[in-house]
Amino acid sequence: MSVLTAPASPLAPALPQAAGPSCNLQRSGSLWQLGIEAQELTTAIGQLAEQLEADDDDSRAQAIADLEAALLAEEGNKQALVAKAVAERFRAAVATCWVIEHLRSQAAYRHQQAKWLTELSRSDSSRADALEDSLVLVLTRLQPTSTRFSFPNHELTSHKSQAVEIADEDALPSEWLALKTTSQPDKAAIKEALKAGRLIPGAHLISRRSWRIH
Repeated sequence: MSVLTAPASPLAPALPQAAGPSCNLQRSGSLWQLGIEAQELTTAIGQLAEQLEADDDDSRAQAIADLEAALLAEEGNKQALVAKAVAERFRAAVATCWVIEHLRSQAAYRHQQAKWLTELSRSDSSRADALEDSLVLVLTRLQPTSTRFSFPNHELTSHKSQAVEIADEDALPSEWLALKTTSQPDKAAIKEALKAGRLIPGAHLISRRSWRIH
């Protein structure tokens, strides 16, 4: 007959040598190996259960002892599987938190860089406009009637347009004023009213839970 054995551990006490199916537990610690061990134990328990039908009293007694040991080993295996799964999920959660923190830090840095680049862009654009205005002022003073100035690699052109300048808006008759009306829900007031028990058609309170990695 084959021997059912398992190393001693707090989760799975050593199985005594006895007649029964072979099941050699290594407790490698990986989920894959623990899964294989669980399958081996299930097979072993099934085979030991068949031996309970033996006619010989000694064989039945030995089968009962082996079955009890196998069941203890299976329970230990289940606990090890749960502990390993929890540990793996915890490590994955820690790694995910680190990635979230890294991405948010990177986003904050890039946001600051974007603001800095935007300010540089505005500064460069303002300087370019000021230089262009100065150039036009100098050239038009030298040649007041010119509408175009040509250079070896650039050309300065102009076009005529008309625009309305409002000197005093309050002095304009009402017929020349365009009325613009806008409306939007007053969410703060609606929230307080709903919390006080009022029924407001088209609006209702919803509950949300916000999460934040710190």
